[in-house]
Amino acid sequence: MPVPFTFVRLQYRSGDWDAVDERMPANLLHSLIQYTTVPVSQKEKAVALDSPELFNYPFCYLSGHRLVQFSAQEKKNFIQYVRGGGFVFVDDCNHDIDGLFARSFEEQMRQCFGAGALKKIAKNHPIYSQFFKFPEGPPPTSFELNGWGDDLVHDYLKGIEIDGRLRVLYSNKDYGCEWDYDFRNKRFLAEDNTKFGVNILLYALTA
Repeated sequence: MPVPFTFVRLQYRSGDWDAVDERMPANLLHSLIQYTTVPVSQKEKAVALDSPELFNYPFCYLSGHRLVQFSAQEKKNFIQYVRGGGFVFVDDCNHDIDGLFARSFEEQMRQCFGAGALKKIAKNHPIYSQFFKFPEGPPPTSFELNGWGDDLVHDYLKGIEIDGRLRVLYSNKDYGCEWDYDFRNKRFLAEDNTKFGVNILLYALTA
């Protein structure tokens, strides 16, 4: 019997790792059930970045508004997890390319993987066609379109590739807050805005 997919949220010692409400992962898990046959655990799991438990899961989510400054063990685990085939989706809740979260997280990636490791992802990357098709690249969020954050619509995501596969997906678009609503309210949307989230999760499971 296949092991159910678990949505893992990373706890890190600095910042506010729990900035996004638990409705967001519940919403994405509901979408996986709705659109795919992937078996899922219906509740997210918080796992400390410095814990060996991290290596039991193929996907994890990291978000926040504030400073990201990994401890030595957190940094070691992050590097080992990513280089070992794990997938990390990182979401800047400030939706700001020059905010504290963005600047500090990008510095952590420089320290972990070297300068230039975090690069813009091309709009024809497989993650944009993994299940649903997004020919224009990452879909915008209402926060960008309403002029919140840095008042920019970010037409790209960034990522870190290891051995030709995307292992870290980094967004300044605040998808976490975009998907932070009760899944039962999805029926009121003209278009289900969690579809790109389905692509992310399925890509992580095939990476």
